[in-house]
Amino acid sequence: MRLLAFETATRHLSVALWQNGEVIERAEELPNGGSERLLPWVHELLAEAGATLAQIDGIAFSSGPGGFTGLRLACGVAQGLAYGLDLPVVPVPTLEALALASGERDVWTCLDARMNEVYGAAYRVEGETVSQLMAPVCMPPAVVPAPTFAGGWGVGDGFGSYRQLLLARKLDLEGVRADVFPTAAALLRLAAPVFVRGAGVEAALAQPVYVRNKVALTTAERIARGGAK
Repeated sequence: MRLLAFETATRHLSVALWQNGEVIERAEELPNGGSERLLPWVHELLAEAGATLAQIDGIAFSSGPGGFTGLRLACGVAQGLAYGLDLPVVPVPTLEALALASGERDVWTCLDARMNEVYGAAYRVEGETVSQLMAPVCMPPAVVPAPTFAGGWGVGDGFGSYRQLLLARKLDLEGVRADVFPTAAALLRLAAPVFVRGAGVEAALAQPVYVRNKVALTTAERIARGGAK
């Protein structure tokens, strides 16, 4: 089985290829854009694996939450390739992939959502299985819900931007890893069993999950939330 995955929900963009359980990946930190990297990376990975696009069996993408432009980019590229190749698609929750990429068991994931907010959720990771303990939300870090499990790890760049505010929400965290991002390799680890079950969806049904409905704040709203960031 050969699968492709696209992760562009954060500034850490990546593309990965799964070939019979082996994963190879291309990744780069690109704060502004990066759409021009994705298809060249696909061709590099296929060449490295000695495969062609015609031999791909499915495509996964990071479905959110995350940056609006990034989510649309991954979904659009995945849909375009899936339409052309007549392949199933698996949308993978971004924060779920972040939890798996962390390598920790009980994980409070927080990504910087800008506009003085974070995308937060909580998961338990057991092997390759990720169970949701707290559904994704988009809220200011001073009031975002904290998971109820004892200890655990805080993971994601939200802890880099709002460390003290988030630590005040959960005083017993074992540690923080603000340098961990969701990866295309983690997406594939989650998506592969879905493809094996034949549970992929048609390209037309693949949609991002934004969580936040409002894209911008007024000046007054930014001030109320602690100032523009």
